Amino acid sequence: MINALRGMKDLLENDGEIYKFIIDTCQSVVKNYGYKFCETPKLEETILFKRSVGQSSDIVGKEMYQFTDKSGNDVCLRPEGTAGVLRAFIEAKFDRAGGVRRYFYYGSMFRYERPQRGRLREFHQFGVECFGEASVYEDASVILMLNEILQNLGIKTRLKINSLGDNECMPLYKEKLVKFISSNQENLCQDCLRRLKTNPIRILDCKNENCQNILKTAPLITDNLNQICQDEFNKLQEILRANGVEFEIDPKLVRGLDYYSKSAFEFISDEIGSQSAVAGGGRYDKLCEYLDGKPTPAVGWAMGIERVMEILKQKESQNTRQGIYICALNPNLIDEIYKIAQTLRKRYITEISYEAKSPNKHLNIADKKGFEIFLCLGDDEFSQNQIWYKNLKNQDEKRISIANLESEI
Repeated sequence: MINALRGMKDLLENDGEIYKFIIDTCQSVVKNYGYKFCETPKLEETILFKRSVGQSSDIVGKEMYQFTDKSGNDVCLRPEGTAGVLRAFIEAKFDRAGGVRRYFYYGSMFRYERPQRGRLREFHQFGVECFGEASVYEDASVILMLNEILQNLGIKTRLKINSLGDNECMPLYKEKLVKFISSNQENLCQDCLRRLKTNPIRILDCKNENCQNILKTAPLITDNLNQICQDEFNKLQEILRANGVEFEIDPKLVRGLDYYSKSAFEFISDEIGSQSAVAGGGRYDKLCEYLDGKPTPAVGWAMGIERVMEILKQKESQNTRQGIYICALNPNLIDEIYKIAQTLRKRYITEISYEAKSPNKHLNIADKKGFEIFLCLGDDEFSQNQIWYKNLKNQDEKRISIANLESEI
C-alpha cells in the first residue's frame, strides 16, 4: 500500500469540514476590512526566500524543500506566504503604481522539520498582507482583525506585542546586544553562536534553556527605541486598549523571520498543551526593497491552520453538533424518508440512511457523526403520519407530525 509521505496529511471527513470552517470564518472577517483574495505559486525560485526570510533563519538554514529542477533552476516549495505575495505585487508593478493594496491568501506551505502535533511538513496557513500603508492604524487594524477571527472561532488566546524599531534605532540596539551576548557566548547553543555572526536579534527567539537564562538580563529593544518608533508603539497600544483588546508587551518577541521592523505580534494559545503561537505577524517596510521593488510600507500576519484545527477538535462537543440524520426501520419506508429528506435539504444539512437497521444502530451512527437531530420512521409512526424525533444535544425526544416537521425542527 502506498502511504502519504511522512509529515504530510490528508484532510478527510471531519478534518476537511473543520479546515473549511476556519477558512470561511477568516474570509468573512478580512473581506470586511477590504482585503481581496490572491493566489501565488507553491513553487518559487529559492533566492526569493533567501533574500526575504533571511539566511540566518532556521527556515532557510535547515527547513526548505529545495531542489534543482530539470532545467537547472534552483527552486523550492514555499515555506511561508508573504514573500510570494510581495513578489507578485512587484512583478505586477503595483509598487510603482502607488496606492494601497490589501490581499489575503490561504493554502499549503512546506518545511522539512520533525513532524509533531500541530506541525507538519506540509501545513496550511491563512494570511493577509497590506502594501502601501505606513500608518500605525493599519498595524492595529490587522491585529483587531485577527483578534476578531480567533474570537469567532471560539479560541482563547493571549496577545503579545513588541516594537523592533527601525533602521535608526535597531543598529544601535544590535551593538548593545552583541556586546552583551559576546561576554556570555561560552554558554550559547550552536544555533545562537551562528546567529551571533549572521543576525544576533534572532538569538532572542531561541528556545534553549541556557540561552534563555543568559537573555534574562540582556538589553531590551523597547528601551532603545527612537522617538518616532516609541510614539507609534504607544499609539498602537492606545488603539488596542480603546477597542477592548488586552495585550502584554514582550520585548524579546522578534518572530522567526528576518524581515520584520517596528510592530511585531503573536497570539498565544494554551489550549494545545504547551504555550504555542497560533498566529502572528508585524510590519516589514523594507522587504519590498530587498526584493528589488520600490520602497513600500507593508504589514501582515499568518495563521497556522493545523494548530487552530487541533484546538477546535479538542473543543468539539455536543455544542458543535449540526445537521439532521434521517432513517427508516423498514426498507419499504425508504422512499418516504427520501421525500422528507429532499424537503429538509432545502434548509438543513441532511443525511439519509438507505439501510433499515435497529433504532440503536442508527442512533450510534448519528451520534458518532455529530448530527444534532435524529429522525426515524417506523411502521407505527408512518401509520399515524408521524416521525420519531430526538435532539442529540439535549436528548429531548418525541413523536411529531410529518406535516409540521419543519416548524418543529
